[in-house]
Amino acid sequence: MPPKKKGKGNGKKDKSKKSTPEKDDGLAEKYRRSVLDVAVLKEHLALRTSITRQATAVRDDLKSQIRDLEQVLGQERSDIKDITTDLNRQYKSMETDLQTKVNRLEVSVDLLEMQLAECQVKLKSEREQREKTEAEKDAIISDLQSKLDSMERECEKILHGCLDSLLSHLAETRLQWEEQSTVIHQEVKDTLRDFGINPLHI
Repeated sequence: MPPKKKGKGNGKKDKSKKSTPEKDDGLAEKYRRSVLDVAVLKEHLALRTSITRQATAVRDDLKSQIRDLEQVLGQERSDIKDITTDLNRQYKSMETDLQTKVNRLEVSVDLLEMQLAECQVKLKSEREQREKTEAEKDAIISDLQSKLDSMERECEKILHGCLDSLLSHLAETRLQWEEQSTVIHQEVKDTLRDFGINPLHI
């Protein structure tokens, strides 16, 4: 009888030993799956980090281009302002010179009027000279005004041209960025699909 009891006891121990490897295999399989899941998640995280860096780099490049264009536009505006200021200065200087000449002629006329009794012939000549000078003054002023108007129109054309060029460049830059963004998104989607990840679930 005692040997039989020992035999039963050994049988129970054998059964418990047989069940232990199966549990270990299940734990090992779960561990392998967990390691695989962690690896996939790490790859996914690294991919998203790379995409974020690329998008940031594109954004910074666009900001830099916009700043450069704004500087160019600001310089163009400054140059146009300087040109306009210089033209106004020249115009005022010429106008002052002409006014000085007119004032001098008026003084001469006053003097001639005082000597009218003695210098009728000379007075007539001076009056004719005065009319001629004033006509030249009006012609010069008209010509200068015409030139100033023409230069103002040219300045406006240059400014509009710069603005149109800037807007065109911005549109081209935006289109290039959108195309690059589309390509990057498609590459990301393809990469995610290669890893068996549905992009719609992210």
